[in-house]
Order: sequence, then structure tokens, then C-alpha cells
Amino acid sequence: MSFSEFYNATQGQPARATLLTALEVWNGPPGHALDLGCGAGRDTLELLRRGWQVLAVDAEPEALSRLEAQVDGERRSLLRSHCGRFEAMPLPPAQLVNSSFALPLCPPVAFPTLWQSICTALPGGGLFAGHLFGERDDWADNGITILRRRQLEELLSGWEVLMLEEKEEDGITAKGRNKHWHLFSVVARRL
Repeated sequence: MSFSEFYNATQGQPARATLLTALEVWNGPPGHALDLGCGAGRDTLELLRRGWQVLAVDAEPEALSRLEAQVDGERRSLLRSHCGRFEAMPLPPAQLVNSSFALPLCPPVAFPTLWQSICTALPGGGLFAGHLFGERDDWADNGITILRRRQLEELLSGWEVLMLEEKEEDGITAKGRNKHWHLFSVVARRL
């Protein structure tokens, strides 16, 4: 399945529960958000709808084209986009960093620097919402970033963990393929 088919399958879907949880616990006015690996925009659109200024990042030009086509004129001024790999760019300051199912795609050798960049981008009180894969995930041997629960807990030291759900189940990908998922869903606040 091509990226186009993936975007067809995910475009128009509601925002992820991790982002919605982060937005529920946010206790200030809308600020600046980064959506790393934004895809066709399901999470970015929710942030824009709630008045956040968003930098949407994706390595695929089609993803950003699809996102921009869904943004009306009133919210267009709140959106900036960047086509490239998020681990290869400096992350600007933000109050919220969101990355739904995209952080694991960062090569393991680049992940520590990326995580440090996320930490640096967020001030105290800033929120991270996203997903990481565990060692029993079917994609664990595909050269992506995989974390054991202990490693994830170490990564989140210095954070207030607001949500940490571990799920392991057989399911289907957005591309319609069978997959064994070992997934961590995370929402955390910088201390």
C-alpha cells in the first residue's frame, strides 16, 4: 500500500486519545504545538480547531498537501508546515509536542538526541502526547526505535506521567495488514 492509500485510510479520522487527553489536562490558553509525523492531519486539525498555533512536520510532501487542503482560511494563519524528518530538524519552543505513532520511526541511533530536543523544546508545564513501541511489537526488528517498559519509565523521569497505557494485542494496521502491537500510549508534563 502506498502513502496515498494510508492517507486515504486515516484522513478524516478523529484525533488520537493521547492528544485529546493532553488537551483536557492543559490548563492555559492555546499555545504553540508541534505535531511530529502529522500524516494527513487528524491531530493537527484538532489543535487548530482549538486555537493552537501548530508546526506540522512530516517527511512526505503528500501528507502536508492533504493537511493544508483541509484547513480553512480562518485557521490557515495558525498553521506552519515543514517537510522533512523531525529528528533532523531543530525543534522550536512549544507548549505541546504531539507524535502519534511516529516517534518509533526515528532510527534508534538518533532517538536519544530527538528525545533531548523534545525535552528542550518544552518548558516546565509543557506536555508530550504520543506513542512508542515495545519489544514484542511485530515491527521490533525493522530498524525502528523500540523501548522496554523500564527504558520508557527512565525516559520519563523528570516528567509528571499523566497517562501511561501499555497495550499488547493482535490487530490490523491502517494499511489493512495483520500485526501484533506492543504499544505505549503516553501523556506527560515537564516538571
